[in-house]
Amino acid sequence: MITCLAIDDEPLALRQLVAYIGKVPFLQLVGECRSAAEAQRVMNNEMVDAIFVDINMPDLNGLDYVRTLSAPPIVVFTTAYAEYAIDGYKVDAADYLLKPFSLDDFRRAANKVRHRYQLERHADDNISVSENSNELFFKTDHRVVRVVTSGIRYIEGMSEYVRIYFDDGKPLTVLLSMKKLEERLPKDSFMRIHRSYIVNLKKISEVNKNRVILDSQTYLPVGGQYKEAFNSYIDNKFVDK
Repeated sequence: MITCLAIDDEPLALRQLVAYIGKVPFLQLVGECRSAAEAQRVMNNEMVDAIFVDINMPDLNGLDYVRTLSAPPIVVFTTAYAEYAIDGYKVDAADYLLKPFSLDDFRRAANKVRHRYQLERHADDNISVSENSNELFFKTDHRVVRVVTSGIRYIEGMSEYVRIYFDDGKPLTVLLSMKKLEERLPKDSFMRIHRSYIVNLKKISEVNKNRVILDSQTYLPVGGQYKEAFNSYIDNKFVDK
């Protein structure tokens, strides 16, 4: 079962969302919330795999709430305003439901949630950690590849795959989520700086505004959601005059 939260400040919309969740056999509702604050209280105490969240809510809207989460669950946004669709996909939402939406629309979104959930669970089969903390093993193209993490320059997320770039040799593409890979990499050497990028901190040659520069050919953006943590890392390494 995929555990989920329904979040909407409008009582009728929340009631409909809860009813639709109840009609999908692989979804298990663990809470219904009328604000981001309520949702966070539930998530502090429950294992939540997915959230169905309205964008237009008072105090903290759904988009901003998801951006505050360091490890967000699978997200489906709901709203009456189509112009939010692009913003929704910028935070890697599984789907976007435009109100009013039908049960069939909801089921299609739920199936996308299930697909991503299964992908993330299957991803564990494609990566393993050696006894040496500087090594990872990846399954790709019917073979197992050993990777020394100190040789990784950066990782790029591409929907259901990640592409790993090295100091030398061609990139390695693996069926794996960015979240799973981020969990396995050494925390003292790697940091996620964007929805689509994880960088080896030891490979950074320069930071220029909202860009990380590895060399004259490689520039990586720093996303707003990750900027505070990255700036904090830089500040701690900064040498005062």
